[in-house]
Amino acid sequence: MVRPYTITRGRTAPERDDLTLITVLTTAEEEAAAALARGSRTGTRGLQPEHRRILDRCRRPAAVAEVAADLNLPVSVTKILLGDLVAQGLLKARAPLSVARAAGGVDLGLLTAVREGLRRL
Repeated sequence: MVRPYTITRGRTAPERDDLTLITVLTTAEEEAAAALARGSRTGTRGLQPEHRRILDRCRRPAAVAEVAADLNLPVSVTKILLGDLVAQGLLKARAPLSVARAAGGVDLGLLTAVREGLRRL
């Protein structure tokens, strides 16, 4: 087992504070492919295996919590790795509300019905 501080190169806190457990992540396919084609340091050759696994996992949208579970790493460590990829432009992070708005908005009637149903339990 590799210690988490080794994976994060000694960092203990993410640089970004906007990554929540339900932030939706997707791989920026074009940017990742371009970085790899350039052979630059930001290409996948310069990334750790965990970074590569994240890029592969996020080809389909996934929440931060899902990525952490798939990697079998603590959420705090996963957030640091995700922040690296977002900073390099290889991963896109969207707040949950922007996803809801893109899907046609929040249905307050549905949310109210769910809340009332849960109260009855």
